[in-house]
Amino acid sequence: MSEQVRDDIRLLGRILGRVIAEQEGEDVYELVESTRRLAFGVARGEEDAEALLSTFRDVDENKINLVARSFSHFALMANIAEDLDDESALAAREDSGEHAPDASLEGVLAKLKAADGVSTSEVTRVLDAALVSPVFTAHPTETRRRTVFDVQKRIIKLLRERHGILAQPQTPRRITRLAEIEREAHLRMTILWQTALIRIARPQIEDEVNVGLRYFKRSLLEQVPAINRDTIAGLRDVFGGAVPNRQVVRTGSWIGGDHDGNPYVTGETLTYATRTAADTVLEYHVDQLGLLEKELSISDRYSESSAELQELAARGNNDVPSRVDEPYRRAIHGVLGRMTATRASIAGDSVKDAAQDEVNEFAPYSSPAEFKAELDIIDRSLRQFNDAIIADDRLLRIRSALDSFGFHLNALDLRQNSESFEAVLDELFAGAGVTASGAGYKGLNEQAKRELLAAELTSARPLTFPWSATYSEVTERELGIFRAAADAVDTLGVDVVPHCIVSMTGTVSDILEPMVLLKEVGLLSFDPARGRLVGSVDIAPLFETIDDLKAGAKILQELWDVPLYRDYLRGRGDTQEVVLGYSDSNKDGGYLSANWALYDAQLEIVEACNTHGIGLRFSHGRGGAVGRGGGPTYDAILAQPEGAVRGSVRITEQGEVISARYGTATTARRHLEAFVAGTLEASLLNTEKLKEPERAYSIMREISGLAGEKYASLVRHDEGFIDYFTQSTPLHEIGDLNMGSRPTARKQTESIADLRAIPWVLSWSQSRVNLPGWFGVGTGITRWAGDDDARWDDLRTLYHAWPFFRSVLDNMAQVMGKASMDLAKIYSTLVDDIETSQRVYNTIAEEYALTREVFHRITDHDSLMAGNERLERSVQRRYPNLLPLNAIQIELLRRYRAGDDSFLVSKTIQVTMNGLATGLRTSG
Repeated sequence: MSEQVRDDIRLLGRILGRVIAEQEGEDVYELVESTRRLAFGVARGEEDAEALLSTFRDVDENKINLVARSFSHFALMANIAEDLDDESALAAREDSGEHAPDASLEGVLAKLKAADGVSTSEVTRVLDAALVSPVFTAHPTETRRRTVFDVQKRIIKLLRERHGILAQPQTPRRITRLAEIEREAHLRMTILWQTALIRIARPQIEDEVNVGLRYFKRSLLEQVPAINRDTIAGLRDVFGGAVPNRQVVRTGSWIGGDHDGNPYVTGETLTYATRTAADTVLEYHVDQLGLLEKELSISDRYSESSAELQELAARGNNDVPSRVDEPYRRAIHGVLGRMTATRASIAGDSVKDAAQDEVNEFAPYSSPAEFKAELDIIDRSLRQFNDAIIADDRLLRIRSALDSFGFHLNALDLRQNSESFEAVLDELFAGAGVTASGAGYKGLNEQAKRELLAAELTSARPLTFPWSATYSEVTERELGIFRAAADAVDTLGVDVVPHCIVSMTGTVSDILEPMVLLKEVGLLSFDPARGRLVGSVDIAPLFETIDDLKAGAKILQELWDVPLYRDYLRGRGDTQEVVLGYSDSNKDGGYLSANWALYDAQLEIVEACNTHGIGLRFSHGRGGAVGRGGGPTYDAILAQPEGAVRGSVRITEQGEVISARYGTATTARRHLEAFVAGTLEASLLNTEKLKEPERAYSIMREISGLAGEKYASLVRHDEGFIDYFTQSTPLHEIGDLNMGSRPTARKQTESIADLRAIPWVLSWSQSRVNLPGWFGVGTGITRWAGDDDARWDDLRTLYHAWPFFRSVLDNMAQVMGKASMDLAKIYSTLVDDIETSQRVYNTIAEEYALTREVFHRITDHDSLMAGNERLERSVQRRYPNLLPLNAIQIELLRRYRAGDDSFLVSKTIQVTMNGLATGLRTSG
């Protein structure tokens, strides 16, 4: 642990303790301190974990709530200290001239420069298909309020200033300033202490949209355009000026468009999501233009300007006498007026009222291209008259922000499951008299469905009419979402809704069904002159169960054999987007089986695309937790099969990893660099150094099968498992306590298969078992290798030579390092049936021990987090301070399930969930 992070944590902990004593009394402060001391004793093995639990057995819920809030706040403060320490360590490495890390732009550019055979034409080919896209999704534990963000931001700023002062000789003035800094931190933490971390009402879709958009204002509005500029500049330094200018990084979102199992997503929420995102970037454009207008005070008495610039200035409607000799200011005034009018035309009434003068005086831009054309006039004039240095400052940032975000900010994906699409089409076809009553569309076989869908897609008549009979609430909601998507495209352009994702894709008809709905609202149409479908939306199958992953390549090839779809794909650039589901595949088959199924599916899909001459873009539906595909992004990209990353990759981001990666400009820059570096390296260099790949694949197929059998023996075949899972974890409370906008299951059922992946993984992480991130691996490998030393040597070789296998084991080890079988044992006491509790717990604990032993034997590492000392120290430092949250959660779960559903009990359970998620950082 560095001295800086140690000092920061001591300072923040001391201030937090002072706030608790002042606000709640010395008795509460002493309870918090005695709990902390006991927790550290448990962590050192000097005390039994049960002693910590008994501390809260007879304590009233008010005091328990205060203790839970104390440790949740401390987890937040620890995050701040560690993020600043990471920032300082990175700066120190850069200052020392140390070799650039692999997961950085500088690092990958150095590799490309040193590589043989990478040509400018290859780089151009990759850039032409480039799409590096973090896609934000909602998560129940990441709904922090703006106040919390603001306090965090201010404390970070104060600590940075404090570090600078402490690095200098101490003078009376500096000592005074240090005291002032501590006083303000005390003030901010007092405000934070008296602010509810969690809102009383259930989070709405709009709340989740707003939380996601905050990260743009905190970091992404500046950092995405910056990484795009720097990537192209760096590639041109290596490969020359012929490298084209492309926007490599473009952001996406599922929040407001993902209606898979979420009845609260409607046309209204989709409109809110797209309009609010647009207003975020349009406000940025307005603000930056306002600053540019102030800065460009260039007088025509001292500098010339182009004729087209002067013409633009004349259109600026700016007759201020003091600006008569300032053509750039007059030109920008007009551009600013038009942009303000553009924002007002898209945003709500409050913006229109505030910008009424501009609305009356200026015409809004019809498209980003029209705005860009006027910015280009300003840029050309500056460069023509030796002012390139000015053009390359704020104006360049505005232009690159426009290129990166347009007027829409990010791409909003539509997502729904295939079963729902089928039900909607069944109702629509019946209502239009296309199918007979009775079995209807649902009752048709697959071939008949394909024929009917193809006929409908080429038909000129709509399925719905204003005078049609009303449809069910579900169908009306689905139609409303698609209509809102069409309205968004009309208002903001085709880039605002570019993908429609079909969850649980299992057949060709599953992919054709949403195309009928897209045609119904005008996002897709049949052009009889060209004899093909035309549209602006890519249809992306989502393969997420083990069986669907295995069938993925076959389904795609059957899809491409449908002439209507194949022609549509050609019109969309001949690139097939495929989404891979990490969460449901893990829930379906276990950690190792899911990871191999995903890799194997990619191998087959890559081969199928090569055979058919079709471009490919994979979108990875990952979460923050390893059980949901989480782990370092750079390593994850390099772990994909050869040919799976062709200059483009989309990866979902959610949960606490969003704030960890994008909460500050520094962390956002670092993560975006890792994202781009991994994509360029995987696309242009040979990252897989397997001598006998087919043998490696064969080994993995055998091991994953054995691991899957072990997983199934517990999750599917142990009759007591569902009771153990639902009672030993806070699964039901996640739903009961309104932790997120989305229900915990797609439909009311006790089946694990119907449970949503987020509560599945989140429940296990709260109980500190983390079962989805490792269970079955130890047995699978042990059964395959047995006592054969040669096989163990094969596994060691694969670990060092194969990024996929190394990533699987390293990510597994990290999540195991955050697990605690001692805590898991206490959670097991929540299970009613003692025999079930003991049997299932013992199965889990024995597999954990075996898997840890296997990891050490293959890697020769002496700890689970060897090679990542910073993370290991972080986990060791955090572990004792998280123990009280687990103890409180267990005690309150007992009370809640015994019938005490009082406000403080239920809200404190939520506090512990958020506190643990904050402390663990990758529970989403």
